[in-house]
Amino acid sequence: MVETGVGRMPAYTETLPRVAVSARSARRLVRLALDVWGLPGVQDAAELVVSELVTNAVLHAHSDRVRVSVTRIGAEQVRVAVADLSKDRPAARAAGDEQETGRGLGIVDALSGGRWGVDALPCGKRVWATLSPEGTPGE
Repeated sequence: MVETGVGRMPAYTETLPRVAVSARSARRLVRLALDVWGLPGVQDAAELVVSELVTNAVLHAHSDRVRVSVTRIGAEQVRVAVADLSKDRPAARAAGDEQETGRGLGIVDALSGGRWGVDALPCGKRVWATLSPEGTPGE
């Protein structure tokens, strides 16, 4: 459980090494939480979002670890977040057809309906996205 502005919310968190294979562990964490909460309607989107956020941290953060969390914030809503020790804010960019990177935040934006952001932390930042099943209004 975590304390939020609206009270205590159930959450799962895990600290992972800042390496590419951690995206798989992050997806597993999200899958576990959503299975426990009975929220299969957001699973595909949440797994893809957490993969993109972890990948961004792997490519751009300055620490050797990232903190992944998935928090249930409503009956059918979850917030997926990745925290790292870099204070550099992520910036969306247009990727060319031949580029292998640069599409992650666009994917996060599309899957979250624009409900994502960055929280400054004392020692870095947390990038998060709020997800709900298709057709369910956001928070």
